[in-house]
Amino acid sequence: MDKFSFLNAAHTAYFADLYDQYLQNPDSVEPSWRAFFQGYDFGSENYGLEGEIVEGVSAQMPEYLQKEFQVIKLIDGYRMRGHLFTKTNPVRNRRTYTPTLDIENFGLSANDLDTVFNAGEILGIGTQTLREIIIHLDRIYCSSIGVEYMYLRNPEVISWWQGKLNFNDNQPNFSPDKKKYILSKLNQAVNFENFLQTKYVGQKRFSLEGGESLIPAISNVLFYAVEKYDVKECVLGMAHRGRLSTLVNIFRKPMNELLSEFDGKDFEDEDIDGDVKYHLGLTLDKTYQNGKTIKMNLVPNPSHLETVASVAEGITRAKIDTDYEGDDQKILPIIVHGDAAIAGQGIAYEVAQMSQLNGYKTGGTIHIVVNNQIGFTTNYLDARSSTYCTDVAKVTLSPVLHVNADDAEAVVHAVELALDYRMRYKKDVYIDLLGYRKYGHNEGDEPRFTQPKLYKEIAKHKNPFQLYSSKLITENTIDKTYLDTIVSEFKETLESEYVKSKEAESSKVREFMQERWTNFQRQGLEGMLKVADTTFPENNLKNISKIVSTVPEGVKFLRKAERILDGRSKMVFETDTLDWGMAETLAYGSLLEEGFNVRISGQDVERGTFSHRHAILRDEISEERINLLNTNPENKGKMDIFNSFLSEYGVLGFDYGYAMANPNTLTIWEAQFGDFSNGAQIIFDQYLSAAEDKWKAQNGIVVLLPHGYEGQGSEHSSARIERYLQLCGDDNMIVADCTTPANIYHLLRRQMKRDFRKPLIVFTPKSLLRHPKAVSSLNELASGNFQEVIDDTINPENVKKLVFCTGKFYYDLLAEREVIESDDVALVRIEQLFPLHLEKIQEIISRYPNVKTYAWAQEEPKNMGAWSYMLQRMDLVKLEVYSRPFSSVPAPGSSTRDKGRQRRVINAVFDKN
Repeated sequence: MDKFSFLNAAHTAYFADLYDQYLQNPDSVEPSWRAFFQGYDFGSENYGLEGEIVEGVSAQMPEYLQKEFQVIKLIDGYRMRGHLFTKTNPVRNRRTYTPTLDIENFGLSANDLDTVFNAGEILGIGTQTLREIIIHLDRIYCSSIGVEYMYLRNPEVISWWQGKLNFNDNQPNFSPDKKKYILSKLNQAVNFENFLQTKYVGQKRFSLEGGESLIPAISNVLFYAVEKYDVKECVLGMAHRGRLSTLVNIFRKPMNELLSEFDGKDFEDEDIDGDVKYHLGLTLDKTYQNGKTIKMNLVPNPSHLETVASVAEGITRAKIDTDYEGDDQKILPIIVHGDAAIAGQGIAYEVAQMSQLNGYKTGGTIHIVVNNQIGFTTNYLDARSSTYCTDVAKVTLSPVLHVNADDAEAVVHAVELALDYRMRYKKDVYIDLLGYRKYGHNEGDEPRFTQPKLYKEIAKHKNPFQLYSSKLITENTIDKTYLDTIVSEFKETLESEYVKSKEAESSKVREFMQERWTNFQRQGLEGMLKVADTTFPENNLKNISKIVSTVPEGVKFLRKAERILDGRSKMVFETDTLDWGMAETLAYGSLLEEGFNVRISGQDVERGTFSHRHAILRDEISEERINLLNTNPENKGKMDIFNSFLSEYGVLGFDYGYAMANPNTLTIWEAQFGDFSNGAQIIFDQYLSAAEDKWKAQNGIVVLLPHGYEGQGSEHSSARIERYLQLCGDDNMIVADCTTPANIYHLLRRQMKRDFRKPLIVFTPKSLLRHPKAVSSLNELASGNFQEVIDDTINPENVKKLVFCTGKFYYDLLAEREVIESDDVALVRIEQLFPLHLEKIQEIISRYPNVKTYAWAQEEPKNMGAWSYMLQRMDLVKLEVYSRPFSSVPAPGSSTRDKGRQRRVINAVFDKN
């Protein structure tokens, strides 16, 4: 009896299913079967199906069973590579890929087409001929939707996708009413753009023409989310293309308001400069006919592509934490990308990487790429090395659906599949909406300069509304009269809104998430300089101090950690000399007792880069993370602190979004070193410094940037103070450089105790964290308030030179003054650089009647630091400057040279040069 005669007795469907499992996940198959399949594959690949094979696997296997295995490989080939052979490109011929899915590449031939195979059961169609199996495979994997999912590694997830795709052969089966709804949204999308093109010829609008099926896609996925999953809220981040159509046709922005913006009318609010129409956001509640309601948020965005994605994720997480008690199934983030942007912008990778991290995950995001197949004038072949623009999805093993944007039903079907996946597995999913761009990058651009052949095809190509309406007429879902009626009614609405828009004298900027900010009033310079009550009972501070310096019962910390706790206790209860880290801890603890939440994120923030914070301690035995501040029974708030992944741009954007949605949480991003903020400069430029003026969007995010020259070289000396001061307008944010623990304590508390929010940039210390003079008493925390300016304590009558300075350099100058025993140089600390409290500064100047020289002193080079800013903003006296000379780098690499330059500046201050 031959070696494999047992195969004749078993049902081949069993082998088919087992071999299918083996192909997807070899380790899931029983070892003896796995060894058999490995031998079969080895023989097939190395000796051919007809030759003699090691151990005779194929030679002795019945021929019909060999064919079954080959059909299974064909099925698996479609699953893995079918997306390369789809009908998803509406205006270009697809690139060719080899090998193809021709049956000859799987050891099959035309003679096998009418042979019946049990392998059809894998597709849920039962025993079928090869011809019928191929028809089903083509419908599932090679029609208007191409699906990439076989790399997901988790067999259960792969099986889920196969079940979904096998159902109806991955073909939509919508009711007549739903088809009419899809048609109505396409009607709005297409005729809205046509109307704008007629009325405002050549004006920039970044139209959706060529990708209009995005509108029924988003509209349907929102309804589906509400109807099937009871989702309560959506956060949508998208750039320009299609944004105006989304605002009007999904978010119901009054069309006359949008048309007024096209007329270029000034904004009714004179206190803001506003923004272009395709950057603005909107929040509204939408109620469906079934009575269910969804809150929809379209996040305002700048021109910097993909930036808004991180902000939208932060907004979503804030709402999950505060509105939905951690339930990420109640809110849905959707990010709309451009194809060139998602392939070319690094933040797309950063946002992908944060998707499953504890501090940043949002329960999965639906990513929709409006794929125009071109970036400005750049052909897609020059815009990426990857096969698809969505290949960033594979970093996090996220499935991708490539869809022909001309096939509206396929598009809607794809987004519903994507939502089902997101809700089940709480992971990201990507949809590549393959369309085109009818005009140039904007409507005044001429695309034929660079793409003449493509735009000849586009010019004669029917739009999705024309294609879909013809389909519905052909299948008798609608008739010509119905079609003409919906078109004419929508056009009448457009004309009516156009007439109404001419009556408006100005445009308005609607506040984003206005319901979150009803108790917060926008403030100008006067409000920013008012004293805030940041006092807090000393007994409460002592109680918090005891909690953060005590090892909880049943917990064992490392001995070094216990020494840290002991040091905290001594600061408060023995020496009454609190350092920076203790003051910071008490600021958080006092806010928690008052009902505020605290969120801190950034690289290594749990311990602190300079080992000063130790907010999270670990049990030596269990490694449980313990935040002692959260163990206070008096807390009404909660503190979260997360070590971030090695990102600045994406994480700061996320935390900015978090603060945008949650004004009662002290939200802090800390850079590992101050100059690391360079990597997030777009967030600073486009959001922190400008959002209130552009979008009326208040934000209370706090940014901690370690700064100070300690002779460690160019890279981590300077947080680039000059850059942030250059961003300061009249009243847009706060910039501080504190020198005492009490002042950082009151500064952090002030951030939450006011009835308005401004971004706060703080240049935090490094060496001062443990400087013996940089200490404060507990009473200074309990009873004081934030001091924008700190005067000197020497006799003002003796002073001949009044030197203004900030930060660590104050202590360097103070040390020198003590050594030389000078009493004629006063050192005044500017703790709040913006806004300058000129009234307090003038009061201090007036105390020194005999001053001959007023100066600004800094450790940074003359073209850096705060000197240029002070020269512009402080015009109370004529200032001289003491600084390092102009330089192309913040500091030298040699510590000896650095000390020499520092010494020369100090000597100049005290006239020793």
